Amino acid sequence: MNNIKIKRCGEKKVLNLREKNGVYYFVFPKLEELGIVDHLFSTRLGGVSKGCYSTMNLSYTRGDEKEAVDENYMRISEVMGHGHKLDDFVSTFQTHTTNIRVVTKEDRGKGPQRPRDYMDIDGLITNVPGIILSTFHADCPPVYFVDPIHKAIGLSHSGWKGTKGKISARTIDEMHANYGTEASDLYCAIGPSICGPCYEIGEDVAEQFAESFSRKELEEKGILIPYPGGKYRLYLWNAIKQTLLEKGVKEENIFVTDVCTKCNSDILFSHRMQHEERGNLAAFLSLK
Repeated sequence: MNNIKIKRCGEKKVLNLREKNGVYYFVFPKLEELGIVDHLFSTRLGGVSKGCYSTMNLSYTRGDEKEAVDENYMRISEVMGHGHKLDDFVSTFQTHTTNIRVVTKEDRGKGPQRPRDYMDIDGLITNVPGIILSTFHADCPPVYFVDPIHKAIGLSHSGWKGTKGKISARTIDEMHANYGTEASDLYCAIGPSICGPCYEIGEDVAEQFAESFSRKELEEKGILIPYPGGKYRLYLWNAIKQTLLEKGVKEENIFVTDVCTKCNSDILFSHRMQHEERGNLAAFLSLK
């Protein structure tokens, strides 16, 4: 790993890069310390996909060969350990909504192994050990939720639409309704995704954020930074963190990525850099 250079945001090292059996992936040490979950965020390295999907593409919908994606998932399952197989994964059906699905044992394998019988799902929650929740990414942030009190977890895809719609708050609401989760007990992590300085948006998106966050929040929390020519820089990480704090998650229990997908597009897929000619990264979270 000495020859892999990571451009980090800030001086504090929040994520660690690991390697196992040739697969490179990121982990949050603070989530590992809880001792009740396995998790990772994939990189482009360590799979068998070719061409623009090279090499660890984890999406079945971008045109890659199914056999290659199957093998990539098998390699991820080996990294996750505990004898996991393809039928332990459960995937979202992402369409930039704020919809959350409660995952039960009957859902095992929906995604890689079995067809998904649901649509428009950008977040997953479960209290079933061994199920691996999966979300897909290529600049949009994943948000991990761990409730060590009630032994429940959640994983959400929080692109700009989901962040504007406060999918993180919706995820916490669903965890509370189904498992009794209290926000103050949660540990949350915002995973690798596009950083604020790299994320230029126009007036139309900026106006939508002004509907969800107050002007004071947008300015003081560093969510929306005006730039010349009617452009803005959108800091999704700050917006998600503010949503978590408003919901009652303790600040010391929120871990914000220090890795930008666009800044590190040599090892991470980035829609802003590679557009449609790319694969997808994935976030994974499982109760032990």
